Order: sequence, then structure tokens, then C-alpha cells
Amino acid sequence: MERKPSPVLQIRPPTFGDLITVLSIDGGGIRGIIPATILEFLESQLQELDGEDARLADYFDVIGGTSTGGLVTAMLTAPDENNRPMFSAKDIKPFYLENSPKIFPQDRGLFGLIMKLFKVVNGPKYDGKYLHSVIRKKLGETRLNQTLTSIVIPTFDIKKLQPTIFSTYKISKDPTMNAQLSDICIGTSAAPTYLPTYYFKNKDKDGNVSEFNLTDGGVAANNPALVTIAEITKQISKKHPDFFPIKPMDYGRFLVISIGTGVAKVEQKYNANVAAKWGAIKWLFNDGSTPLVDVFSQASGDMVDLHLSVVFQALHSEDNYIRIQDDSLTGTVSSVDISTQQNLNSLVKVGEELLNKPVSRVNLETGLTETIKNGVTNAEALKR
Repeated sequence: MERKPSPVLQIRPPTFGDLITVLSIDGGGIRGIIPATILEFLESQLQELDGEDARLADYFDVIGGTSTGGLVTAMLTAPDENNRPMFSAKDIKPFYLENSPKIFPQDRGLFGLIMKLFKVVNGPKYDGKYLHSVIRKKLGETRLNQTLTSIVIPTFDIKKLQPTIFSTYKISKDPTMNAQLSDICIGTSAAPTYLPTYYFKNKDKDGNVSEFNLTDGGVAANNPALVTIAEITKQISKKHPDFFPIKPMDYGRFLVISIGTGVAKVEQKYNANVAAKWGAIKWLFNDGSTPLVDVFSQASGDMVDLHLSVVFQALHSEDNYIRIQDDSLTGTVSSVDISTQQNLNSLVKVGEELLNKPVSRVNLETGLTETIKNGVTNAEALKR
């Protein structure tokens, strides 16, 4: 992967070479520690090639992220006073370890269980105040048009009942989409039942105003890879000069690294006989998990992976699509909000072990991931 020079103005893809490089980061609450660990390794490998100042934003033409992945995306691409990335990849994991217990404070004992049930019935599990304050503190007043490479962050507008995609590419057509990164991140991470929905309005320089009533981007695209590629494809179909002569279906010109936050497929913690007896409360809260949220977020993420696997394989470009995901999480590690020190450390371990696992691909018949026969590890694949 070739490094882009340190940008003075927004650089549009593809800046160098034949490939449009895309990084995609799933949603998943505190499980964002898993992609943070993967990205720290990737950036360290790039630094071995190009020096310690190398950053992921220098190499990817577009970075897409949903929910917790949207926050990671913003942190990796927001500029500092020297117009370099405000955060390196190695800063992301400490951010989660330090702030997760304050974002998702844990109620303990019988009283804690009662409080959890009360919150589920009467409002979101967490008030989001600390999350909002730390995001605003870290990202300041940086806006979408200031990121050091193009980004795509999905949200869902509950008033319009449709996805709202915050994309670098949309700003020129609709300047009211040029919102502060902090507002975008708060909106995309407002997970139903966990955090409150988020309202804000944004005004462009001509006084035009757009209003946003946002909930978690995972409602629309927990895996943002397809949405991110779609934003690029729109530009190609419009014959944007920066993409000429690439064609919309020329997937051989894409290099996509899609990083998940882990799932609990192996655990098989739900079954039809038990779920058949659930009412609204059980679907929303069951033994510390949220079945309805889990089902919707996992279904959307799997469909994206399945679609991209089919397309890249059909167009003989399967080596240009890498999906790094762990579907063997069990117990509290699969939670999006259990922020005990033990669980956070376990998530770091999951990310480290995932690097040493062999690359997998979706079996197009079963929908399950299977190890590629050549046995190349995820770490080795990223090095290539």
C-alpha cells in the first residue's frame, strides 16, 4: 500500500497507483477495542516501512465507520494544529480502556439488577452525558470537510425513518451536511436501549439549516463497507475526474479492509423454543443482552459481508477484499457495554489473537465463515 503525502487540502481518491483503498470499521460498543487492536498493528507495520510519522489516514482514500467504528474513524482522520492526524492508531485502545467504564458505568448486586430493569422499561440504559462530553473534548469543533482523508459515517434518522449518511462526498451538494464530527459521532453511536437518541441542527454559510434526529448507524449499516463503497461508486458513475477511467463495477480497482467487532455465533445463546415465549421486555432485555438489537445488527452486518464476498468473487477480485472478524465470542466478551476491567482486557486479548488466526471468507452456501486453505493469518494478510 502506497503512502499519500501529508495533505494540505482534501485529497480525493485515488491519489496514487491503481487502487482505491478503503478501510471499514463495524459498530459494536466497547468491542471497538478489537478493531483498535488490529489497526494499531496495521499502522505499526506501515511505520516500519515509512517511518514513525506514518498514519492510517495517509494510506486509505476512504475510511468508513458505524457507531463505535464511526468514532474510531473520526479520531483517525481529525487534524491537529499541524494538519496531521490528531490520534494515531495506538491511541485508540487506551481511549477505550480509560473511558469505557465511565461511558457504561456498571451497577452491581441485586440493587444494580433492579436498576437495570427499571432503566430498560423507562428509558435508555445509560444517559450518554459522559460519552457526549468526552467526544466533544477530543474532537473539538472539527467538521466533516476538515478530515485528512474522505470518510463515510452512517446514522439513522428516526423522524424521517431513513438512513442519513454523513459523507465527505455529499458536502459540495448539500453544505448543511458539513456537521461537526462530534455531533456525527454522538448520533451514530446512539444505540437503541443503550443510549439516548440525538438531535442537532446544522447551518451552512448561506443560512440554510438541516435538522437531524439520529439513532445508532447500526440500525442501517452496522457493517459500513457496502455504504462506503456505494459513496465512491456514486462519484465514479458521475464521471468525477478524480476517478477517471475507473468504471462503477471495476472491483479490481478497490482494495477493501473490513474489520468487525466480533460476534457470538458459536455460543448460539438464543433459540426458537425459548424466544417463542418472549414478550417485548424479553426481546429488549434478556439475561444482560439485547436480543432484538443483536439480531438486527448482526443480520445487517452479515448481509453486507455476504454481498461483497459474492461480488468480489464473481468479478475475480476476491483477493482485494479482506474481512477480519471473530465469530467465536462467548459470555460477557460478546457484550457491547460490560466495561469491567477484566472484560476490557479480555477484548484486547481477542484482538491480539485474531491477528494470529487464519484469514476466513464467507461460505456463500451456508453464510458461515470458513478458513482459507492457504492458512495465511490476518496479520500476514495485512502485511501484504
